[in-house]
Amino acid sequence: MLAAVQGLAWTGSGASLGALAVFFIKAGAFTFGSGLAIVPFLHQGLVEDHHWLTEQQFVDAVAMGLISPGPVVIMANFAGYLVFGLTGAIVATIAVFLPVYLFVVIPGGFIRRHEQHPRLQGFVKGATAAAVGAIAGAAIVIAGQVIEDRRSVLIGLIALAALLQPKVKVPEPAVVAAAALVGLIAFG
Repeated sequence: MLAAVQGLAWTGSGASLGALAVFFIKAGAFTFGSGLAIVPFLHQGLVEDHHWLTEQQFVDAVAMGLISPGPVVIMANFAGYLVFGLTGAIVATIAVFLPVYLFVVIPGGFIRRHEQHPRLQGFVKGATAAAVGAIAGAAIVIAGQVIEDRRSVLIGLIALAALLQPKVKVPEPAVVAAAALVGLIAFG
């Protein structure tokens, strides 16, 4: 990650600010249940479609999001910075929040008044199921990018065991940070 950010940049040349804003508005609109649900969408757009980020920069953006509260906002902010400097970070952050404001905050009172309606409950159940599938897709995308050999498989299995062990709840950011440290040591 240290190689990805070198100094402070106010602007960049990786994209137009309008294209960056539209992309992150779409990303924010598809976030439901968990920020990780949109990782495949972000990967497709940032790496494969627009070529704004490299695979390594994308993995770094996901890692930055996972070690801090609000993974979508941090991923958007970090990716926006890599694409268009500080201006891109600001635009990406505002754009990823815009749909949440428009679709959740503004109509929140209406939704709360009708939360027991069967159709609204059906929508929430369906959207939750879709989010679970998207999170599984995110795990597959990320695993395909970072699991390269036996050492990385071992790190992943130990991290999974730490998360699934029932006696002590290990915070996800701590597991990500520990796995990153082990990866730095193991892979130099």
